This record gives sequence, structure tokens and C-alpha cells, in this order.
Amino acid sequence: MQAFMLVHPSSAQAAVAAASQDRAKYIAGGTDLLQLAKDNIETPTRLVDLEPLGLSGIHVGAKGLHLEPLARMSDVAAHPEVVKGWPVLSQALLASASPQVRNMGTMGGNLLQRTRCGYFRDTGFACNKRQPGSGCPAIDGENRSHAILGGSDACIATYAGDMAVAMTVLDAELELTGRNGRRTVAIGDFHKVPGDTPSVETLLEPGEMITGIDIPASAAAKRSHYVKVRDRASFEFAVVSAAVALDIDGGVVRSARVAAGGVGTKPWRLPEVEAALTGKPADAASLKAAAEQAGAGAKPTRMNGFKVVLLKRTVLRALQTVSA
Repeated sequence: MQAFMLVHPSSAQAAVAAASQDRAKYIAGGTDLLQLAKDNIETPTRLVDLEPLGLSGIHVGAKGLHLEPLARMSDVAAHPEVVKGWPVLSQALLASASPQVRNMGTMGGNLLQRTRCGYFRDTGFACNKRQPGSGCPAIDGENRSHAILGGSDACIATYAGDMAVAMTVLDAELELTGRNGRRTVAIGDFHKVPGDTPSVETLLEPGEMITGIDIPASAAAKRSHYVKVRDRASFEFAVVSAAVALDIDGGVVRSARVAAGGVGTKPWRLPEVEAALTGKPADAASLKAAAEQAGAGAKPTRMNGFKVVLLKRTVLRALQTVSA
């Protein structure tokens, strides 16, 4: 690990100013960043500690849920109002990492976690995310865990998180604060597909930080569910996951939100499934027909073609559970 300076800002504005300098990074729980720094994948010379700012509140109101960025994953997952009003979020958080990591990890930090691609995490290999233009050995290499949606000739690394997949079906919005003030972006726009610039993973500008997460209340949010398929029962990233939120009235699906993890280079919305569900009866035939649409346009590699079928089955399982 490279030596660094630790800065303790007294305000969000001071934090932004400190983090806007070259080779500066924010640190909160540090569950991902410290590992990356120890492996010399991240080499910051300045760490801006967000703990002095507080920003750990969980607020529930008539319009929805407001999360401050340093709220701990475990606290949000266990919050009774979250469990009741946004179960898919609680379930996704509880499926993430381990209890120890969830006790340290923050909501803002979780959104910014980096890929678990083995080539990215090992500096002995080339990687366009680490060193633009160096190549992507995963394309012709070990790629069982890699993306079948949203990849490019430069990168097929899978987005690793669970929480952002759940937030995608909840239509979450992120409040960002930077040198030019505050702005709001939809969760679906926050993460970027790799294209020709896989090293650019989010819309964040230099020094910009997540200062809030807003999730609206809705009938679909209450009727939501998360299914995660993984190689072992705990502390494992998704091979495939599905988040579903349905508004059902009189046995008919009024609206549907469906997203997948483990298959895309970012949390992947499945509009083809949503369209197949909307206006249809929430019966076995309709759910199966809709789930068969999942993964339209998928481009599997030589080792992960099984994800095409597994995605459909995982989406179906989530739909069956939430509509029961």
C-alpha cells in the first residue's frame, strides 16, 4: 500500500474541495477501497474521511425513503420501515457480503464498489479498467462470471453489487454534490456501460460525492422481492440475481419493474420483461412468458452461455414469489 494523507473535512463543501485534488479518494467504511489500495489497484495519495460529516440518517416520510450516504448497510437492511415498505432493498442488502462487512459498509460506498473481475483485481494482468488501452484478457480468458449484457470489445466485467439492482426497480434517485453545486440523477443513469472507456464507471465528476439517496414509496415497492443465485450460500457475488417490483390490482399487473445482477456491466433493467407483464394477469402462464423475454440481446462468451437460461429461471422465481 502506498503512503497517503488522511484528511478530516468539517463540511461537505470542504470534503469536495479536498477530494477534487489529483489522486484523492473518499473513504467511509473502506471495505472495498482498502482492499484495492493494499493490492495497489487504487493508489491514492490523499484520503478524505467522510465519517466526521455524520450523514448516516435513515428517514421515512409520506413520499418515501431518504438515505444519507454513510448509513450502514446493516442498519438499512434491519430498519422495520424498509423491511415493510421496500423489502427488495432489505433482501438485497442481506444477500450482500457478510455481516461484518455490512456493519462497516455504507450505502454510498456500496454504490461505488468496483468489479470483482479477477483480471482487474490482479495487477499482473492487463486491464482496460486499470490501464486504458492495455487490453481485456477476460474476453478470451476465464470469463464464466462475466457479463452477457452491456459488454464491449474493451471490457466485459460484471457489476458486482446487489443493492443497486434493487434500487433500480425502486426508481431511486441520487443526490450528488460537487464543485458546481448539487444535482440529481436517476440510479439507472448513474453507472455507465464500458464502451470504449471502461475506466469511467459512473457519472461522478472529480470531487463529486453522493450526499443522498431518495426512494419513492409505491404499491410496487411494497410488493417487491430479490433472488440471488450464487456458488455458495454466503459472502459470494451473484452468478445471476433478479429484483422485481409489481403493482397488482384485481389480479392484473398494473406496472412492473424488473432488473438483473450478475449478467450486466451495470445493474441491468429488463424492459422487455416489464412490457410483457404490464396489463397481463398475474398468473403462471403470463409470468413464464414474461420471464422468457429476459436477456434480450445477450452476448455470452465461451464460458457463460448458461447465464442466458439461468437469468430466465431466476426472473421467473422472483416473479412467482412476489405475485403469490
